[in-house]
Amino acid sequence: MAKSGNTGNVFDLGELRRLVDELGSGSREARAAVLDATSPDDKDCDCAGCGTEVLSFPPVVLSADDELAAAVLRVPLVLDAQRLAAWTGTREVTPEGLLPDPFLPCAELGVPNPARLHLLWVVAVNTGMVRISRGVATAGPLALSAELPSAALLGFWDGVVMDVLDRADDSLTGSSVVDDHLAEMLATMYAVSDGLSPATLVKGILQSHEVACEARPAEMRALAVALPGELQGALSLLGYCGLIELSGAGWPRLTPLGMWAVRQDLLREGHDAPTGAEVAVFADLGAAELVEAIMKRSAAPSAVTVWLESRSPEAAARELVKIAASGTAGQRGTVGTILEELGPEAEVPLREALSEPAMWRYAASWLHIRDLPAPALTPADSTWIAVDTLASLIHLGNAPEVMCEFDMLEPGEDLVRVVEEMTSVDHPDTIAVLDLLGAHHSDAAVGKAARKAAMKARSR
Repeated sequence: MAKSGNTGNVFDLGELRRLVDELGSGSREARAAVLDATSPDDKDCDCAGCGTEVLSFPPVVLSADDELAAAVLRVPLVLDAQRLAAWTGTREVTPEGLLPDPFLPCAELGVPNPARLHLLWVVAVNTGMVRISRGVATAGPLALSAELPSAALLGFWDGVVMDVLDRADDSLTGSSVVDDHLAEMLATMYAVSDGLSPATLVKGILQSHEVACEARPAEMRALAVALPGELQGALSLLGYCGLIELSGAGWPRLTPLGMWAVRQDLLREGHDAPTGAEVAVFADLGAAELVEAIMKRSAAPSAVTVWLESRSPEAAARELVKIAASGTAGQRGTVGTILEELGPEAEVPLREALSEPAMWRYAASWLHIRDLPAPALTPADSTWIAVDTLASLIHLGNAPEVMCEFDMLEPGEDLVRVVEEMTSVDHPDTIAVLDLLGAHHSDAAVGKAARKAAMKARSR
């Protein structure tokens, strides 16, 4: 999400595994989204297109648009912004477009402090409740009412929330630490829709702050004392803004309007945040249709979860292995990603795949990772998998990712050795992979070795 001073995540993976019991009745998808999907894999990659961390969130069920639109008109922040706009009438403002005496409207409208008044003023001006022209504020073009179409009210609400999140850069909640991690906190609450205990939120923010800000022990001790109280104040303000409510267990969670708004922000950031209806259509697809949809990027990662849950692990693995055994490198790469989601329950079809020439290395690796008996892989087998992995990305049209994947295979000068060994493996896409590396790899030595290896492979 945008508007956060910290680019990390609220929760560190190891810490969340220790806190997982506090997630209560959260679904398997919710737990997976918090524990796994928020772990960055490419934070050190400089390749074009590889610098943005894309997260996959569990499917959510949103309230109907008309219900959400009606709720917008009941948000305390919105009601107060309307009152402020009406109170303003026609009034001169400062050169910065602000009210000259913020204490006057605070006293007359019962607004607790100038900071809250400023938030209301920003919302009123940015959404069109108030218009400023030539140093004078007057009534704006927006007149909120239940007669407005649902789409118009939700568009207004989206703008309100963006204004609220913008204020996190300038003391929204009164806690600089909460402001720094606000976007991640809201995204995590979106992933665990049943709510998170305040203790879990405090522990997550503390750990994220310690890692992201390299805080010293003395600072962390002071923050550990102050943060619980600061978080309560922040949650209260977010409740006033219409984003947070308490669950039946008394834990903070996003309101229906909060779920809708946070999803909008996640989508703007390019994350996978589908609704349940959007992914339900994938449950009945065959394996070939699912793989094709993923390769064409018409299926979000969340669709895989829905598809796997609609059949047994053994049945799912058998369908997938059949596609990969006779398919292209792109299909094998896609299938391999899906198979990573399956546990030992899928052992039988993966063990059967050991007899498939194009799949046995992947099957052996899958079994090894799960501590199940499997044939040992030789260095040549590892090189074949490296070629197939890079070829799969070429098939998927992800050439920049090929460079990233290749850089992760071996450190430094060993890349040249890997390139030279590629000519010794029997893979139909070896030359295509070498040509790409030779033409585009940033390391001159690697590029030269790839071009030389491609010539050698062609001569054979």
